[in-house]
Amino acid sequence: MFFGAHRETMRASWAAILEAIKVSDGMPVSDLARELKMSYMGVKQHCLKLAELGYLEEWRIPRAKKEVGRPEKLYLLTSKCNALFPEAGVGLTLAVLEGVKKLYGDSAPEKLLFHHFQVLREQWQPKIRAGKSMVEKATRLADIRDKSGCFSKCHYDVETGFRIEEFHNPLKKIYEEYPNAARMEVQMMEQLLGTKIVRSEVATGKGRKRVVYEIATLGIRQEGLESLGTPARKDVDGDQGSLF
Repeated sequence: MFFGAHRETMRASWAAILEAIKVSDGMPVSDLARELKMSYMGVKQHCLKLAELGYLEEWRIPRAKKEVGRPEKLYLLTSKCNALFPEAGVGLTLAVLEGVKKLYGDSAPEKLLFHHFQVLREQWQPKIRAGKSMVEKATRLADIRDKSGCFSKCHYDVETGFRIEEFHNPLKKIYEEYPNAARMEVQMMEQLLGTKIVRSEVATGKGRKRVVYEIATLGIRQEGLESLGTPARKDVDGDQGSLF
């Protein structure tokens, strides 16, 4: 029921508890202990920890007026658990884009992807704009991208200056099918920061790579900037050109 990687890496007892609750309308500790053949106190401690982490919430069943004692407490999954279970992902996205291409022409998928990045720009812009310096704006952008699954962080050294490094991109398979989408993403980032950005893939050894975004006004190598042509406009809201 879980993603395979989740099941293999999380505590077996936590996986069992979350799966049991997933297929129920909520379960008390006593029922969980009986179903999973675990001790009552062991299950209780696991549930308390999962609730502390935000994966479970408590719900008390109101008792009738004639009943005595404390109301029975059930544990339910929170919305935070949604990420643990399979959902339609990149496979569906690629299938939809292929369908759009067949119905509306070869350029239709990239138009949809362009629209996607423009929507992201509008969503992220207020947080980026609040930064008081280019470094703060870039740091805010890296934080937003990290939370969206890019494993993003800022890095500085005297040779290359300040840059954003990323070790994962949820859109990797889409970029393999539609390489121009990577350019669209860079264009969105340029619009957010109001400066030219050079994207490159850097080998890190053992067959691994990371993506590096070098930011023009924060120490980008001049040869990298020259390869892209004229600099971007400095206004964050300005239109830096459209692919369509």
